[in-house]
Amino acid sequence: MERNNTTSETWQSSIPLLVHKANNKGPSSSSSSSIPTVLMLTTLVAVLGSYVFGSAVGYSSPSQSGIMHDLNLALAQYSIFGSILTIGAMIGAILSGTVADYVGRRLAMGFAEVFCIFGWVAISFAKDAWWLYVGRLFVGFGIGLLSYVVPVYVAEITPKNLRGGFTTVHQLMICIGMSLTYLMGANLNWRVVSLIGTIPCLVQLLSRPFIPDSPRWLSKVDRVKESDSALQHLRGKNADVYQEATEIREYIETLQQQTEASLVGLFQLQYLKSLTVGVGLMILQQFGGINGIIFYANSIFISAGFSESIGTVAMVVVKIPMTTLGVFLMDKSGRRPLLLVSAVGTCLGCFLAALSFFLQDLHKWKELSPVLALVGVLIYVGSYSIGMGAIPWVIMSEIFPINVKGSAGSFVTFVNWLCSWIVSYAFNFLMSWSSAGTFFIFSGVCGLTVVFVARLVPETKGRTLEQIQASLNSYSTKK
Repeated sequence: MERNNTTSETWQSSIPLLVHKANNKGPSSSSSSSIPTVLMLTTLVAVLGSYVFGSAVGYSSPSQSGIMHDLNLALAQYSIFGSILTIGAMIGAILSGTVADYVGRRLAMGFAEVFCIFGWVAISFAKDAWWLYVGRLFVGFGIGLLSYVVPVYVAEITPKNLRGGFTTVHQLMICIGMSLTYLMGANLNWRVVSLIGTIPCLVQLLSRPFIPDSPRWLSKVDRVKESDSALQHLRGKNADVYQEATEIREYIETLQQQTEASLVGLFQLQYLKSLTVGVGLMILQQFGGINGIIFYANSIFISAGFSESIGTVAMVVVKIPMTTLGVFLMDKSGRRPLLLVSAVGTCLGCFLAALSFFLQDLHKWKELSPVLALVGVLIYVGSYSIGMGAIPWVIMSEIFPINVKGSAGSFVTFVNWLCSWIVSYAFNFLMSWSSAGTFFIFSGVCGLTVVFVARLVPETKGRTLEQIQASLNSYSTKK
């Protein structure tokens, strides 16, 4: 007990020194305007896992009629197939931090892709519902791992001036995977689409040996020479990485004075603000309705009296450019402004969709209400894509110290998938109760998000991971 108190005092007293050192570093190579080719290629390999994530989420909507017809499934059976993805993802999320900390970020991605490949193949050759369930569960497990490992890995390999934009590419690739799978599902047999789903898995699996592991993880496991070598490789052979490498080592040496935090250990006062921000953003992201709207977009448009094919194409047309815009704005405008704009937009979009269904219930403006529903959904999807889709994952990858990142990241990712399952499972029941009421609830949650971001979420733009984590934990301890 005495040792823990001493360690805690040492940690607290070290924080101001670390922040002072980090804030007073001279200009480093990470602030250079040029982006090393190795860094770009490494990030591209990593975010192939994000594409797999997106394709898995986007698969169920366009494939529904084909799978139900070919395998003679009832709606209840297909609902199990759709929602079991999130069950697998929750299991993967629980283990994600432990796996990533034990074997490293790079091996964890490969481990996840093996499960995804098996899952896609099982779906493609399924002769009955059970093989569909097994395949979907395995794909879910894989993307549960990837949803944590990819943004954390990208955040740990990029310099502070590029970290926001590079980490947001995770969401862009999810968006591209989802959108392309929507389009393929509308034009190709569902078995062919599932086989195509194995291609990015295989590419990442085969490319993984050629990318470096996270310098921060290597330093954490006392592989200091490999950490320095990986950092030099990522920044370019002529870059001066001395300051950045020293800062990483100093911070990790301080953290190693503490034991690795268990799940229970996360709920200490010093981690309270980080945990509140990370968990809060994930809950609000999912309870804002995104997975209900994405999973069941076709049925929403049909209920609103609008063409499902036009609605789906319109979503794709809006989603990709807005997510791309978010990537470019992330390190220019900062996290908080984008989050606030995004949350206001999702609130407005859900309100317009709710108003459309409300007018339908009153049998008024029958010609206008379907268009209003489409406009509302498109505003929602566009606004979500520019901020709420990516930024919670960016912030999650930034705010936790590396000694708790495994357990904290697993917990936050698990909460995200649990909320995702609740929304995707309850969505059809809510729509049966009241379509207008469902979207009014989502609009209210998005309104709460604005308040939460304004009051609690810190700006992390332009700060090193060590600065962010030290200041947050210092703040929590003082409070």
